[in-house]
Amino acid sequence: MTTAAKPKVAFIGTGIMGAPIAGHIMDAGYELTVYNRTKSKADALVARGATWAGSPADAARDADVVFTMLGYPSDVEDVYLSTDGLVRAAKTGAWLVDLTTSSAQLARDIHDAAEVEDKHAVDCPVTGGEQGAVDGTLTLILGCTEADAAPILPVLETFSSKVCYFDGAGKGQTAKLCNQVSLAGCMVGMADALALAQQGGLDAARMLDMVGAGMGGSRALAGLGPKALAGDYKPGFLVEHFRKDLRLAIEQSEDLEITLPGAETAFTLYDMLCQIGGERLGTQAISLLYAEQADAAAAGLDWSRLDVSQFEPDGHDGCGCGGHGAGHECCGGHDHDESHECCGGHGDGCCGGHDHGEGHECCGGHDGCGCEG
Repeated sequence: MTTAAKPKVAFIGTGIMGAPIAGHIMDAGYELTVYNRTKSKADALVARGATWAGSPADAARDADVVFTMLGYPSDVEDVYLSTDGLVRAAKTGAWLVDLTTSSAQLARDIHDAAEVEDKHAVDCPVTGGEQGAVDGTLTLILGCTEADAAPILPVLETFSSKVCYFDGAGKGQTAKLCNQVSLAGCMVGMADALALAQQGGLDAARMLDMVGAGMGGSRALAGLGPKALAGDYKPGFLVEHFRKDLRLAIEQSEDLEITLPGAETAFTLYDMLCQIGGERLGTQAISLLYAEQADAAAAGLDWSRLDVSQFEPDGHDGCGCGGHGAGHECCGGHDHDESHECCGGHGDGCCGGHDHGEGHECCGGHDGCGCEG
């Protein structure tokens, strides 16, 4: 790494999170080279003085520190491990820092491949959402020791307010998935509470204020509950990416031979939301699964797109989530009988409590996340 001057930095993936992070790195005086599949998403950074590169390999070639913020594990694998990937293209001694939430095993593979090439790869997923990226207050979750990360800490601190270390390759990814699993429970709880309040005739805003002041509160409820109530579904974190993260957590739990029923329930609901057109909304849009059809349609959702068979393993027509009438309120307003298994995963055989076999394709039947198109 350059010692006499600030290291040269490359940033690959200047989307909703990457662009503001890269901007903070520039603000701190680092020379920056950028690449993004859609060039227009890097134009503002280039206008501010960043250098455009025509490929990830070109961006990384002269950089001391290379950051990536990508969408899916398949993107990470391609960018790092392909023939012209970063592991080969980066210069000797370079640091390769992946900010993507991805697979722990893939992070270990990249780390090991980089070490063979005399380079240093570390998984560093982040939490804090778009606002944290804009404010420069992200929490960084590093799969290495504090001593290992010391050479790159100054640049990491340009866009973070907290750095957490988990002492080994891939462990940053596992820790981030723990965050997402916990968040998933909060999001389902928030949506359930809003539905119960609204159907029970409460002032939902007052309910959020009351719950938020006690043990039932969460940062998710405080930050996203009012947005859901106001019909603001602008993404701070995309539904399709949250679904991907939950999928990764479920896959890792299967490898560890444990079950995560809360995460599976949340995955089922977010997968449903993706299927009906909500993949590019913010995670608070889970509340739309409980809404009147007209309200859901106004937000761009189309229940006719749902493959009901994926959510009804026994082939029954009990929930009816694919054939809503004008007044239907999914998950929040059915008239359930005692044996009803609703869209979240109650009881044996429903989408949240399945017994995964070796070839199981979870809830949506996707190979991978399914949102990549």
